[in-house]
Amino acid sequence: MKSAFLNDDLLAIQQQTMEFVAKEVVPAGDAWEREGQTPRDILRRLGSLGYLGLRHPERYGGLGLGALASAAFSEGLGSSTFGGFEVTVLVHTDMASPHLLHSGNEEQQERYLPKIVSGECLTAIAVTEAVAGSDVAGIRTTARRDGDEYVLNGSKLFISNGASADLVIVAARTNPDDPRGLSMFLVDRATPGFSTSRLLEKTGWWSSDTAELSFQECRVPAANLLGTEHRGFYEIMRNFQNERLVLAGMCVGASQKAIELTVEWTRERGAFGGVLFDKQAIRQRLAMAQARTDAARQMLYHCAWQMEQGADATREVSEIKALAGELVNEVLYDCVQFHGGTGFVRECAVERMARDARVMTIGGGATEVMLEEVAKRM
Repeated sequence: MKSAFLNDDLLAIQQQTMEFVAKEVVPAGDAWEREGQTPRDILRRLGSLGYLGLRHPERYGGLGLGALASAAFSEGLGSSTFGGFEVTVLVHTDMASPHLLHSGNEEQQERYLPKIVSGECLTAIAVTEAVAGSDVAGIRTTARRDGDEYVLNGSKLFISNGASADLVIVAARTNPDDPRGLSMFLVDRATPGFSTSRLLEKTGWWSSDTAELSFQECRVPAANLLGTEHRGFYEIMRNFQNERLVLAGMCVGASQKAIELTVEWTRERGAFGGVLFDKQAIRQRLAMAQARTDAARQMLYHCAWQMEQGADATREVSEIKALAGELVNEVLYDCVQFHGGTGFVRECAVERMARDARVMTIGGGATEVMLEEVAKRM
């Protein structure tokens, strides 16, 4: 969608993304929902277009772009109407693999990034635990040094791509005396002691596998320490801004698509001698939804632009994450309402989108946590 912050190249990426999901995702998405995951083949096709490496260096097969590319891409993905597919991709591109880009050494990057960019290696980020969500300092999973290895013990919960990822970036406590004494580790799927405890059944995001992970005397080579020991807390905080940006992009894209589907429906649905769109109350509520979505979009790209300038955009990113997460739920509520009974059955896209939208006020930082971030900076 048009924004003064997007040049022709970024608009082309967004448009091509929307065309890709319309052609490759929408016809197959219902099957992926039943299967409970997004197939790897579709990720490799995205990789062949360069879209799994928008922010990664060209020497590893990426495009070397910035936060505006991530925002444009995430809004484009948001038009798919399948939130599970969207988050599968964005966890890989903007939530997990950036840790390797920001903190990995040259050997680690050379080993993993080309496969990450191509889609051959799927990634996940394992931070959340049963007692530690937005409160990262509450992490209890431990990693103790034993010679040339670290031994991980603990569990992670609500991990997107947790059952399918080839490489999981795990946060664990390495300094028990410091609440922020965490470190990050690269854990390959085949590592002994690492397992998927269970798959979680969710209200929405059905085409995204979400898992509980277990680490029992899981021995990871010391060479797989990501960044500096005991500094993982700060790396997590650093990437939260990018994670929240693309989640907001998903929300904006989904809001826009839901409005378009509902305008189309209300222009065709006969009622009381005319069509629903003839009813002033309905078309004005849709118009307000469009106005709020347009406003959120401009704030999204302004935040991305600030990030590209190297500014501290914590307040602004927290604002757009809170605003867009609430917005998409409010928009989808009206869209289901205006679809009537059709909006309550599984064959209707807005029914699925409404279920998928619910987690957007929770995942990546609950609305209340985001507002506290804003309040601290007021």
